[in-house]
Amino acid sequence: MKATIDREGCIGCTLCATTCPDVFFMADDGKADVSQTPISAALLTSAQNARSQCPVSVINIED
Repeated sequence: MKATIDREGCIGCTLCATTCPDVFFMADDGKADVSQTPISAALLTSAQNARSQCPVSVINIED
């Protein structure tokens, strides 16, 4: 599984980085970015939770 973030749409709320810090982090510009791809099976549920909770729906997870 691979995670991507539409950084232009990111509002920097930190929710994804708080929910799944092994996959997402806050970059120096204050927007979220992906630190681990592909996503390990152990982190998939946590990454999916971050995606579903994103208030602007900018996280995508695909095969």
